[in-house]
Amino acid sequence: MRRLRESCSLMGAVVAAASLTPNAAPGQASATEPASPATRSGAPQAVASQSRITVLYDAFGQDSALKKDWGFSALIEFGGTRVLFDTGNNSVTLAHNAKAKGADLSALDFVVMSHRHGDHIGGLDQVLSVNPNVPIYTPKENFGVFGASLPGTFYRGNAALPAEMRYFDGKPPEALRFGSPWSKANFIWLAQTTEVVPGFQLILLKGSWGVDLDVMELSLAIDTPRGIVLVVGCSHPTIEKILEAARATLDKPIHLVFGGLHLLPANDDEARRIASALHDAWKVEWIAAGHCTGEFAFEILKRTFGDRYLYAGLGTTLPLVRDSN
Repeated sequence: MRRLRESCSLMGAVVAAASLTPNAAPGQASATEPASPATRSGAPQAVASQSRITVLYDAFGQDSALKKDWGFSALIEFGGTRVLFDTGNNSVTLAHNAKAKGADLSALDFVVMSHRHGDHIGGLDQVLSVNPNVPIYTPKENFGVFGASLPGTFYRGNAALPAEMRYFDGKPPEALRFGSPWSKANFIWLAQTTEVVPGFQLILLKGSWGVDLDVMELSLAIDTPRGIVLVVGCSHPTIEKILEAARATLDKPIHLVFGGLHLLPANDDEARRIASALHDAWKVEWIAAGHCTGEFAFEILKRTFGDRYLYAGLGTTLPLVRDSN
């Protein structure tokens, strides 16, 4: 058993090392040279430039015309760019909510899948049914749910074996592509923080908070005249580490934090510490918490931020950039 564990650990190290050099599968952009969404999707740009974010999927809200479910999805419109951030837990529910809000999922510049958890990816079939070629940015992970590509030499070969006992008869291809449930989706794997279009940075960090400590997560940092608008799916790397990375990337104040802060596992003392840090140390100007932030944390954040706390339940549409007064 000990030898088995050691062997598995060695294989994990080899695969991890192989992933340090991004290898794009045929038809996909590399992590360091992402393709332009405009040239890949053919999706029309928004006719009028909007600056807003609309919650299409969450488990709390006031709009009775929408269906509540556990998960997260938001439509972001800024500077003529339309982005769907996550797809919620269920395609039927996402389709219903998008229709009720008049959100056209066939007219997107790109999609961000923040991480691999089902309550953020479950509605992807609906998006692909109306927009099959849309670019979809995902974290690059070995053997991940969004597919992967690794060098054909990611494993240790044994030239002493006869050809019939060797993978690919001892002549592996230069790169191996690994499958996904969405085999025709236009996934673009990111292995590092990347500006995917001007002013839109995708921050890539590894999760360190919660039950899945190996999850890779993308957060969206938008460069606006008022500062950084930070959209987070679940904040598995912790919201403070995401803020640190966003500030290091754009070197601007934080105008708005929007999305799931993953404070469900936090006790009240930890939630109060984080709320105070966001308000006092990070100087977050506005906060709009949702999804996995947690009911007790909602109350703590609202008390901490006062009138700078924005309600962001299902169906809510908020300005992306707000007046400082």
